Amino acid sequence: MKRIFMALAVSTALVSPLAAKTLTEMFPDISETYNDEGIKALESLDFKQGKVTVGSNLATIDLADKFYFLDADDAGYVLTTLWGNPPDDSTLGMIFPADKTPLDDTWGIEVSFDDIGYVSDEDAGSYDYDELLKTMQQDMQDENEWRRENNYDTLELLGWAAPPYYDPEGRKLYWAKEIRFDGDETTTLNYNIRILGRKGVLILNFIADMDMLDQVDKAVPTVLEMTNFTDGNRYSDFKPSIDKVAAVGIGGLIAGKVLAKTGLIAVALIFLKKFFFLLLIPLYWLKNLFGRKNS
Repeated sequence: MKRIFMALAVSTALVSPLAAKTLTEMFPDISETYNDEGIKALESLDFKQGKVTVGSNLATIDLADKFYFLDADDAGYVLTTLWGNPPDDSTLGMIFPADKTPLDDTWGIEVSFDDIGYVSDEDAGSYDYDELLKTMQQDMQDENEWRRENNYDTLELLGWAAPPYYDPEGRKLYWAKEIRFDGDETTTLNYNIRILGRKGVLILNFIADMDMLDQVDKAVPTVLEMTNFTDGNRYSDFKPSIDKVAAVGIGGLIAGKVLAKTGLIAVALIFLKKFFFLLLIPLYWLKNLFGRKNS
């Protein structure tokens, strides 16, 4: 099962109405594949392609034909109504593969923003990521004590699904972890992208199962290329005299040492103050209800 968490971000996604497609425009054969309940569940969505602006002119996502974007309202509907998560207005939107609906067995990317301030990347080349992994594994073991005491599933960090990589020119960071929940035979993929900006980091977190790793790996270069801060919000626009500097560097972003607005991922381990939430996405009974015909 896919587990995710939601955390703090701000604002909405803006896009020209001309770029939005209806369900039947985006998926002409939808009536042949989904039952009436499934179509009804999806027909309110606006599927946006082209160049979208997220936040208050914070960043742009220049969507290739391979993807579509759901704005904050539609993404919230998917996350809460279709996927069973508690209401939260933190997300800026979601990205999906163009040939899949949110009810298909597919991955999605939640987009949010963490205004922690300017993250210095001076330490980017100084990390031994094998040693960092060991520290993170120990941290997870320590956290499991709390989880047991509070009747939550424990987790095991098995290793890197994709080792951390930082692009110093684009100021873009990504990494992926493989995690196993206690009692699960399958493992969970936690694939993270962070784009550094003047006042914080843009967060793109994949919601995906481990068996989708190859699909996600193939999508990552395009996703990185098409997502950028706008003028005035770029990393190079930082003004030391007036802008806030984040308390962590690259390693802190990877290790998750900032217990604040870290987006939505496929892993259920989160810190909202000191509490954990375990969520399922999408709910399997919902997929059966809305499911494809004869598939």
